[in-house]
This record gives sequence, C-alpha cells and structure tokens, in this order.
Amino acid sequence: MKSVIRDIHLQLTSGECTCRDIVKEKISSLSENEYNSVNLLLEESAIALADNVDAKIKAGKPIGLLEGIPFGIKDTILLQGSVASGSSSFLKNYVSPYSATVVQKLMEAGAIPIVKENCDSFGHGSNGENTFYGTVKNAHDKSKAAGGSSSGSAVNVAKGYTTFSIGGDAGGALPAGFNKVYALKPAFGSLSRYGCMANDSFADGAGPIASTLEDLRILMNVMSGIDIHDNKTCPTLPIPENIFEQAIAKQQITVGYYKNFIENKYINASIKDAFLTMLEALTKRGIKVIALDSLNIETIASAYFVLAMAEASSGFSRLDGTVYGVRSKNKNVTEGYLTTRSENFTDETKRRIIGGSLALSREHDADVLLKARNLRMQIIDDFKEDFTKVDLLLSPVSTTLPPTAGQSKDNYMSEAFTAGFALGGLPTLTAPLFTPTGIQITANSNREDLILTFANYLEEIG
Repeated sequence: MKSVIRDIHLQLTSGECTCRDIVKEKISSLSENEYNSVNLLLEESAIALADNVDAKIKAGKPIGLLEGIPFGIKDTILLQGSVASGSSSFLKNYVSPYSATVVQKLMEAGAIPIVKENCDSFGHGSNGENTFYGTVKNAHDKSKAAGGSSSGSAVNVAKGYTTFSIGGDAGGALPAGFNKVYALKPAFGSLSRYGCMANDSFADGAGPIASTLEDLRILMNVMSGIDIHDNKTCPTLPIPENIFEQAIAKQQITVGYYKNFIENKYINASIKDAFLTMLEALTKRGIKVIALDSLNIETIASAYFVLAMAEASSGFSRLDGTVYGVRSKNKNVTEGYLTTRSENFTDETKRRIIGGSLALSREHDADVLLKARNLRMQIIDDFKEDFTKVDLLLSPVSTTLPPTAGQSKDNYMSEAFTAGFALGGLPTLTAPLFTPTGIQITANSNREDLILTFANYLEEIG
C-alpha cells in the first residue's frame, strides 16, 4: 500500500538520508513556494528535533514510524510557543501557551511540525482568500482558488511541501477537492478539539490531509481517542493495518446517493456527469447503488450556516482587544471596542457575526435559530434511517469547479454537499477520484475503516 510516511521512515532507517536533510529540503521548498501557503516557518525548532532523531538513529536505537516525519499545521490549530494567528490580523502577535491535543499526540509519536499554514481567517471562507496573509493559490493552477478554509494545508500536501498536514473542517472539504488530495473528517468526537480555534463548536474539528490512504490510517490511529480536555471525545478502535488487503464483497456492499444532490440548479454539469458515470461503473461491477431522498440542499445549507453564524457571533465576542488580540487606540472604551473589531475582522467574519447576532436576537430566535436546530435533528434522524438501507453514502465534494483566484466570492452553496454530513457529525472522506473536484465517501459513526477500505477499491478501479 502506498505511503509517504513509510517511504520516509525507510529512508531514515536505511541511512539513505538524514532527518535534518529531509526537514531542510521541505523548509526550503516551503520558503520558495509561489502559492502563498505559508504563514510561519518553524525552521529552528524543526531542525533541532530532526537532529535528535538523527542522533537516535546513529546510536542504533529504533525509531517509531512517525519519528522524524515533517508535517504542517493549519494556523487555527495551536502549537506551543509559536504564533497562532488564525490567519487574522487580530491575533497576528498571539503566541500559543500550549499545543492542541492532536498536535501533541503527533509530536509525542516523533513527528516534526515545520510550518503554520495559511487559511481563511478563523476558518471563515470557502475560497482561501479571506486571510490577512493574502490569497492561497491552487496547487494545480495558480490562477484558480485553493478552496477554504484549510487552503494552505491542502496545497502543501499536494505540492509535497509537507508529508501530511493537519487541517480543520467544519462544513466543507473544498481545499482537498480543489487540490486533489485526500482529507478525512472523522466522526464528531473521534479527535479532540482542544487547542483548535473553533469556526463552530457543533461541527468543527481537526482532520488529517495526506496524499495516500495508508497515511490517513496511520495518522488516525495516533490522533484519535479520549481527551480529558474535550468532553465530547469518545473511545475509538484502531484501524487495522490489513484493511487495504481486504477485498470488497460486492454482493454485500450497498451504496447510496442523494438524488437532490445531483438534480439541482447549482451543480456544475461536468461534476454531475462524472459522478453519474462513476455510479454506472459501480453498478456494472456488482455493487448495489440506491438513490435516496434528502432535504433540499438550500435548506441544508441554510440550517448549517444559521447555526455556524450564531456560534461565530457568540464565540467571537471575546475578541475585542482587551484580553485577546491587538487593540486600536481611541478616545474611549466604546470607540476602541468598535474600531478594533472593525479593523481586524475580515468582511466574511463580520458577515457571520452580524448574521449570527440576528439569529440569536429575541425577535428571531424562534423563527430562525430554533428552526435550524430542529432541522439539524431531522437531518440526524434521516441519516440514521438511511444507514439502515445502505452501508456508505457517495456524493460530489463541491457544486462548482475552482473559481478564478482574486475574483471569487464566498459561495455558501458550494459547500451544500458537505454541510449536511457536518450537521450529522458523520465521518467523511474527500477523495481525489472520478469528478474534477473529487468525491465524498461517508459512513455511519466510527466507521472510518469502511470508508478507507472502499476508497482503496475506488482508487484501484478509478
């Protein structure tokens, strides 16, 4: 099974190259890259950690599979002692006092963080342009947007600047689809959210981005599990190493897709045609394919963004320049508060705060917020019913192709296919297969093993 992590591990243990050489090569590529994917290079600390790995190997001591493997971190995820700006001017000087649990687990396994990666500010965006550090460019076409919000993380993996990256995913996996890499959004509660700046707390969480399925499996086994700092985390079972050796029992696998995802005015024709061609190919290979009904995608997107905006309005009230972030100088406290937030939030963040404030207001709480919450519960119940009929759900990643960089506006409907699964807290894999922006494979809670196994089958036939 292909694995970049295993390839580098073999290079290190065989003496083909040193960990210092690998880290320096990656950092050099990052510093020279033309895609604007970097917020902060961690060169000094990375080389020091690499030298420790080399000393261990020289002494004849065994090293773990992740020891010496360089990786990237989305800038909304904390790393102790480094700036965690969230790609916002608000936190451009904020130095994190601790590391996110997912990062800490990787470092305890020996992996080496080398870069904090550009992203939409605080995760608010779908194009990689709502950032203090400038637009992130698509890895395969610099004239196109990289998608958001984990744009820099996906680009760095796609270009080979990092072995893998840890991104954050609330309601969309557009960067992985737009840049043709794998990204796994685990079931809600599988990975700790501690140390991750939350776009929203009901769906947001960290997730691995990699170029191979085996690397995702390795990373999930290291990062997942209970964390005392996050009471939503739950026990997880390790994903077996032999899952990619298991053949798909075609007569026993049933996959579903939502008719409403395919038969709507928003989907690009080339994405639709490629997705339907894939379903036909699966049927010819003996896999049962079932068309399912779902809520209107406009309803799904509306429910998701009402809840997300309400969380943004509430959560970002703490960013006023008095405790966190920069503070503008004004004549009085009120002016200072208003000016600080006006100058340092992006337009997209302001839109979400204002929209959320409206949803949270006494006048609209029952008409807007409570309806969105009820819709979310209906969506969760619908998924439970659907998974009595099918083993997996397949869907496109995006309604659109990557837009032109610098000219695109956030299109909430571009995330309509991903938002529903986020509301349901379901594990979803974005795979660079079949359609121009990839496909999504979704399973019932804590069935990441089935997702990866089926993705491997699709990779073989694709």
